Amino acid sequence: MIQTSESDTATSDAEFRAEIRDWLTENLTGAFADLRGTGGPGREHEYFTERLAWDRHLAAAGWTCLGWPVEYGGRAASVRQQVIFHEEYAKADAPARVSHVGEELLGPTLLAFGTEEQKRRFLPGVRSVGELWCQGYSEPGAGSDLAAVATTARLDGDKWVINGQKIWTSLAHVADWCFVIARTERGSARHRGLSYLLVPMKQPGIVVRPIEQLTGTSEFNEVFFDDAVTDADLVVGSPGEGWRIAMGTLTFERGISTLGQQIRFARELADIEDLARRTGAATDPLIADRIDRAWVGLRVLRAHALRTLSEDTDDAGGASVSKLLWANWHRGLGELAMAVQGAAGLVTGPDDMTAWQRLYLFSRADTIYGGSNEVQRNIIAERVLGLPREVRP
Repeated sequence: MIQTSESDTATSDAEFRAEIRDWLTENLTGAFADLRGTGGPGREHEYFTERLAWDRHLAAAGWTCLGWPVEYGGRAASVRQQVIFHEEYAKADAPARVSHVGEELLGPTLLAFGTEEQKRRFLPGVRSVGELWCQGYSEPGAGSDLAAVATTARLDGDKWVINGQKIWTSLAHVADWCFVIARTERGSARHRGLSYLLVPMKQPGIVVRPIEQLTGTSEFNEVFFDDAVTDADLVVGSPGEGWRIAMGTLTFERGISTLGQQIRFARELADIEDLARRTGAATDPLIADRIDRAWVGLRVLRAHALRTLSEDTDDAGGASVSKLLWANWHRGLGELAMAVQGAAGLVTGPDDMTAWQRLYLFSRADTIYGGSNEVQRNIIAERVLGLPREVRP
C-alpha cells in the first residue's frame, strides 16, 4: 500500500484549493457574474433559470458530485477536498445550487442503498443536472414526525400506486422526480411498514400547489398524490425498509456542505456588523455583546462540523446536534439584524421588504423545517443519552 505523507496531502489540498478558486474566478464572469450571492433558502426564486444553467456549467467542468466514485461520474475526492470545495464556493459568493437535493441527498442515498440498476438510471442525471429532485417527507398533521406518515402505496402489478399528501416540499414545482416515504404495509404503525419510493413528478396523478411564505416567496409546496404511479423496482432498499433509508438521507443532508453554509452565515454576520457601525448600534453594549456571541457561536458550528466529519463511527446524534446548532444560531442572527436596525426595521411595504427583514422572517422557519428542534432533542435524548422514550398516543 502506498503511504501518503502529511506534507504530500497538504500540497495536494493546496493545489486543489487553487484549482477551484481559479476556476470560479474565471467562470463567475459575464452573464454568470450577476448570479453572485443569489438564491438559497427564502430566495430560491432568484434567477432560477440562470442558476440552473450555472449548475449545468459546473457539471460540464466536473465540479459536481466530487465525492462520488469515479465509475459514477465523481472524482472520488477526499472529505478534506470536498470541504475545500464548499468553502471556496461560498467564499466566491457563487450562487446557491438549484440541484442540491439531488446531489447532496438522493445521490448519496442511492450510492449507499440503491441497486446497481437504480444507480445507472439516476446518478448520471443528478451529476449532469439533467434531472431535478425534491423530497417527499413531511405531511399535514405530522410535521417533523416522519414516523407518522399517512401517505400510502400499494403494489398493483408492476406499479406502485400512491395516495396521500406531502407538505413543505422544497422546489417541488420545478422537480422532475421526488423520493417519497410511503406506508406500504397495511396496518403498520410508526416506523414499520414504510418504503422509500422514487416517483416521477410529471404525471396526471400529482398536483403541486405553492405555499406563499411571509417573505412573499413560494419555494415550499403542497404535493397531492391521487393514484400516482411509479415502477415496482423504484423502491430503494426492500419494501418496509423506508425508515432506515430515510434516516440515511437525513444524515447526508447535514454533511459536508454545511461548511459552505457557515461561510455564508459568516458573510451575513459581517454585513450586520457593518450595518451596526453605520447606524451607531455598535456602541450599544447589549448589541455589541450579541454580535460577539454570534461570532463565538459561528466558530462552535465549525468546530462541531469538523469533529463530526473527522469521526469514522456512525454518530447517531451528530446530525441532530448540527441541526440544533445552526438553526438556533441563524434564527438568532435574524433577530440580531432586526435589533441593529431598530425602529426602521419595522417599516416596510408589500413590495419593498429589505434583505434583513426577509432574513428575520424566513429564519423563523429554520428551527422547524428539516426536522424541528423538538424532534432533534428527542433523537438526542432517546438514541444517544438512552433516556426513556417520550410518551406517545
